[in-house]
Amino acid sequence: MEVQFARIEGTSRAFYLTVAVLVALLLAGVYSTYLMYAHGLYLSGMTNRVPWGLQIAMAIYYIGLSAGSLVVSGLYGIFGKMEYKPFARIAAYLAMLFLIAGLLSIFTDQGRIDRMMVQPFTHFNPTSMFTLNPWLYMGHITICIIYLWALFKERGAITKVASLTVVLWAIGTHTGTGAIFALAPRELYSSPLLPPSFVAAALASGAALMILVMVGLFRATGRHLDDEIVVWLGRRLLPVFLLSALYLMLIENLHRVYQAGSHEAGMYFLAGGFHSVLFWIGLILLGSVIPAILLFIRRTGTSIPWLVFSSTLVVVGIFCERILIVLPGLVHPPEILPGMEIASSVWDEGIATYSVTFYEVLQALGVAAFVGLAFILGLKLTRLLPKEARSLRRPTSA
Repeated sequence: MEVQFARIEGTSRAFYLTVAVLVALLLAGVYSTYLMYAHGLYLSGMTNRVPWGLQIAMAIYYIGLSAGSLVVSGLYGIFGKMEYKPFARIAAYLAMLFLIAGLLSIFTDQGRIDRMMVQPFTHFNPTSMFTLNPWLYMGHITICIIYLWALFKERGAITKVASLTVVLWAIGTHTGTGAIFALAPRELYSSPLLPPSFVAAALASGAALMILVMVGLFRATGRHLDDEIVVWLGRRLLPVFLLSALYLMLIENLHRVYQAGSHEAGMYFLAGGFHSVLFWIGLILLGSVIPAILLFIRRTGTSIPWLVFSSTLVVVGIFCERILIVLPGLVHPPEILPGMEIASSVWDEGIATYSVTFYEVLQALGVAAFVGLAFILGLKLTRLLPKEARSLRRPTSA
């Protein structure tokens, strides 16, 4: 199957207006980060009790999207489904951008970026996930670059090997990210189900995002996209990832209620305030159950507008899940020494508080603007987007 790729024109007023808005948001994010470094993290909502905030949640969200985006690319590179060859380049390019965005989100959260970039390589500690993960991230970006090169050069054997390697590496990368939380001594973090839950949620959000990207790009550029390609991805692949993620997330959080030593923390998470509403309504109902029902019903599952709606709910729902992973586990006071009283003013506050500040929002928007700007410039400067995408199940003249 020969696929012809072409750059987008990028000469319209809307294109330049989009670029201008993204550049403005990027500069706003850079300026907000400068203020954080110049005046301190008191400009954020973080405290000694809550040292991670919005940027860490965004980081694991982006890293998850990076892993999930490669699923569509892997359909061609690994399994040889030629219908998805037109999207292999876009998926691989987005995967690289999302991983870079995840690292940028971590950078904006750190006080000494120079140490974070050097120490994992100069003071290697194989027993620390904080040391292992930078190696996973750098390897992931490197393999993505090799994979993209193979896709552009049409190197069949190298493409297949690189595709399999990058997908497996992406799963390993997100497993490592989940292990950072799973091994933390916090009742709402420590769980062996957290890494596979991370991966399942990443695959669901990545597949849903690729549906949105595929439909949005082809509609915006006036290029032909067969509905069958999107429907197969939405009805065959996305429900599997979504239900797997839903099952793991429910078991992971419900088991704490029955586990000795974590009952109070489990009840706090499931019925303790706004985060509980975000869990049951934002993640479970709107982000998982409703999309799953819509995908399984034939009338809505084969309709492109309904698939776009369902995919949007999944992407937003998994974002809620990333917020729920980071914040509730920090605001709930940990039982560091069971059975002993800790004489420290740090933990005397009980349940801590965290509120996102304007500066943190600007930082997050700046990183998102970087992804958007790099993506549309990539579409203009390189042949990422195919001229058309047709299903092999129907004649090309249809």
